[in-house]
This record gives sequence, structure tokens and C-alpha cells, in this order.
Amino acid sequence: MLRHLFFFLIALFAHNAWAAWPADRPIHLIVPFPAGSSPDLLARQVAEPLSQALKQNIVIENKPGVGGNLGTRFVARAPSDGYTLLYTINGPLVTAPTLYKKTLGYDPAADLAPITLVATSPNVLVLSASLQINSTAEFIERARARPNVLNYGSVGAGSAAHLAMELFKQQAGIELLHVPYASFPQITTAMLAGDIQASFMVPAIAMPQAKEGKLKVLGVTSRLASASLPGVAPLAAQGFEGFEAISWHAMLAPAGTDPAILLRLQQVLSEILATPPIKDKFSAQYFSAVGSTAQVLRELMQTEKKRWDEVMTRLNLSLD
Repeated sequence: MLRHLFFFLIALFAHNAWAAWPADRPIHLIVPFPAGSSPDLLARQVAEPLSQALKQNIVIENKPGVGGNLGTRFVARAPSDGYTLLYTINGPLVTAPTLYKKTLGYDPAADLAPITLVATSPNVLVLSASLQINSTAEFIERARARPNVLNYGSVGAGSAAHLAMELFKQQAGIELLHVPYASFPQITTAMLAGDIQASFMVPAIAMPQAKEGKLKVLGVTSRLASASLPGVAPLAAQGFEGFEAISWHAMLAPAGTDPAILLRLQQVLSEILATPPIKDKFSAQYFSAVGSTAQVLRELMQTEKKRWDEVMTRLNLSLD
């Protein structure tokens, strides 16, 4: 009897999930970053097999602005009918609520329903080759000898690169000047010119220049370093115990979306992310495909928020 009830409930869930997506109406996947950005590129890798698995058209819409907050707010306020989904990075989910307490316009924990953690990538500590420094210890020694002379770039106050470097500065006991830029390509150009000396970057941006000897990679920000970063030691193994600053991608829906739809999406996405073609495509961008339960993503959001709230509180950082 229990076995029959179990299969009945599974069938009912599947029916409800399929019934919510009529074939004549596409699902809109909102990416709150520009076309060609890392989240946009990986979202497109996932969208095609997801469309095939669900037998639904999926339309990707880029809605950039305010570090991903505008597009995220759009999804948070969208109808919870399964037709609007969000593919985003950690910033709008973790640091934005503290940076924009007055103007954010959404609460990630209350207004969005986690589906799955899609992918993770470590960041790398990168120096300008003009410094002729070959180790993290040497960089710290130079910075201590010249406080507030060396500088570092980020894509703005509160960005992942900014917060990671502030955490690094605190643990290393050094002082560096912060120089904000509009984009990582601008940061890369400035580093190649020697205008700035350091930055935390995603490997996909840093490694091509590092392989040509134009930038120096000193360490990676996670013990779960990508297999495509051989020879790059985690900062946690270089005297920075517990140092962790990862970039991650996730998929969510408006809060109140039918649990059957959320479960169906989570299951299908996990299957897609486990396939060798997707894993290889993600690895080429220095990301590890994950595929998790909604609860794992929810707990990651909570843990990451606590970690970076402590840094932002110490900096008394607010952008509104």
C-alpha cells in the first residue's frame, strides 16, 4: 500500500510540474549581467539542455545593472508561476542586502526560492609582473615595508574582489590602496601597464595572461581549487588558515513557486550538470559544475552572508 502511495505522489508531482508549463509559452531565464559575461556564458550552456529536457522554449534575458541587483529584483517581483527563473552569482544574493539596505528592493531569503547551486570557482590572487614578486610571502613583505604605496584594483566597493582583498589585508596585516574600475578587462589593462599592482580575479580572466608571463598568480582562494589550476597553492595552505573566497552561480525562482516545479528543475539541472560535456565546458571557464539540493544552496547563502557581513561591518561599508 505504501509503495503504491509513493508512486502515486511522484506521478502527481510530475503531473503538476508539467501542467504548469504549457508548450505555447516560453520560460524566461533572467541573467542580471551583460551578454558575454561569465554568468551569461554558463547560463547559455545550461539553458539548451534544460530546454530539451523540459520540452519547453527557454529565452535568456540579460537585465544588467547595479551589480546584478536590477535583474534579481525583477525576478523577486515576478509572478511565481514557473515562467520566470533567475541565473545569478553570489553578489546579489549575499552582499547586496548589506550594501543596499535602503534601496535594494528585495530580500533574497524571503523573495527568492533556491533551486540549485550550479557551479563554483575559486578566485586567484594576481600581481603585476612588473613587481617581480614570485610568492605570497614576498608580496606581504614588500607591502609591509611600503604601507599604502602598493595598490589593488576591483570592480567597485563591495564587489567580490574588493571584499576578498580586504579580508586578505586584515589577515596579512598589510595596507594597500583600493582603486575601483568599471570592469575586469580594465583592471587587467591597468595591471599590465603597471598602474596597479594586485587584484583578486576569477581564473578565466587571469590565467590566459599568467600563462604568457604577463601576470603572476600567487595563490587560489579555496582548498577546493579547480583541477585546471595545477601548481597554484591555496592561500589557506600559505599561512591563511580558513581563507575562503569563492565565486558561485545559482539558479532560483520567485518565492511561492510550486514546490513541484522547483523539485523538477532541481532534478533535471543536477542531471545536466553531471554530464561530461557540461562539466568540460564549465571547466574550460575554470568553474566546477555542481548541481545541489535547494537546501544546500540556502545554507550556502546563509554562510556566505555571515562571512562577508563581518567584513563589511568592519569596513562600515554601505552604498546607499
